[in-house]
Amino acid sequence: MTLHHVSFGEGVPVLALHGWTPDHRLMTGCLEPIFTELPGYRRLYPDLPGMGQSPAGDIDSSDGILAAVRAFIDEQIGDEPFVLLGESYGGYLARGLVAERPEQILGIGLICPTGELWHKDRKLPDHVVLRTEPGVLESLEEGEDFTDLAVVQTAAALAAYRSDVAPGLAVADTAAMDRIQKNWALSTAPESGPPYDGPSLIMCGRQDAVTGYEDLYGLLPHYPRATYAVLDVAGHNLQLEQPALFGALIREWLQRLP
Repeated sequence: MTLHHVSFGEGVPVLALHGWTPDHRLMTGCLEPIFTELPGYRRLYPDLPGMGQSPAGDIDSSDGILAAVRAFIDEQIGDEPFVLLGESYGGYLARGLVAERPEQILGIGLICPTGELWHKDRKLPDHVVLRTEPGVLESLEEGEDFTDLAVVQTAAALAAYRSDVAPGLAVADTAAMDRIQKNWALSTAPESGPPYDGPSLIMCGRQDAVTGYEDLYGLLPHYPRATYAVLDVAGHNLQLEQPALFGALIREWLQRLP
């Protein structure tokens, strides 16, 4: 399967995997403002199967999605060392890739990653709203689900949601995703092998009511060079709600790469 993707720049490959349901715009929206100021990286943003413009075909499991990502890497990157980023479910896949290719991956960055795969097993805070601006809720269009996850309900966060998140939600193949979700767990658990000693970054939202932050602390022994950051005033759309701090942590992580 050939995954639809967009790419920018030249240099060390950077593979960025979006989360469950959105598409590559979830990653380009928050990462390109950072990488456009940092020459020397070739950024690759695929749409995962069943999301964006990548068809699901007959894929019926996370194993099938990971196989498609493997094929994408072989086609676009080959044996070249690369940098890996994953958001939410994309973080789960990224951890699976690190288990398979630790020598090829220069560093891993996880944004609000999925720790416990099944929602019922997660330790989650209640959804709260901590920052608002007048007129934002009144400007919402019928059917917009911005408030479902938003901890920061400002005009800037809404604009980023509309450009980075909502377009992918609108085009996802929900029937295929329901099929895949029945076999959501990877056959090989991501942390079942030796610890990964590359520079790592784990960013969580203190108010993330989707994947939480407590479960991810348990990953630290497997990533001995990880920065583990829990950002206040940040939910599952952490990158939209704390963009300055998000950018600072990404830049610091990149400076630690070999």
